[in-house]
Amino acid sequence: MMQQALQFLQNHNEVAFATSDGHLPKIRMFQIMKQEGTVLYFATSTEKAIWKELQANPNVEVLAYADNISVRCSGMVNFDVEEDVKQWIYDNNPVLPRLYSSYDQLVYFSLPIAEIDYNNLAPTPPVFKHFDLMVGDIGDGFVGSRFKSPK
Repeated sequence: MMQQALQFLQNHNEVAFATSDGHLPKIRMFQIMKQEGTVLYFATSTEKAIWKELQANPNVEVLAYADNISVRCSGMVNFDVEEDVKQWIYDNNPVLPRLYSSYDQLVYFSLPIAEIDYNNLAPTPPVFKHFDLMVGDIGDGFVGSRFKSPK
């Protein structure tokens, strides 16, 4: 199920990206620029609000959704990205060269996924799995009173 969630992210790289601005949540559409296993890579500009928000609080969530399936990931972004990865992201994204004349005009960060939720509402019963990558736990989530496990 974990591999399904990661594959879903590869196939659906346009995600809702949630940060915070003080005590207020901020969410915007963002693109996963590269994925290596459970690490997602992104690029932005120091001119954008998201950069300031990440500097103040690096804890984020991303959400991908399509066809009754959602994958939610959370973790803390890391700004230590190798130069060759930065160059690869710039060279392999058709939008970035249209907006910026050089890869080094951008800032790059990664999101090592700490937790991931896979939720598929298509089957009956629906599937909800929670993966805590920091601890190594896998759990089931609540999907409705009809499918609640007896205690």
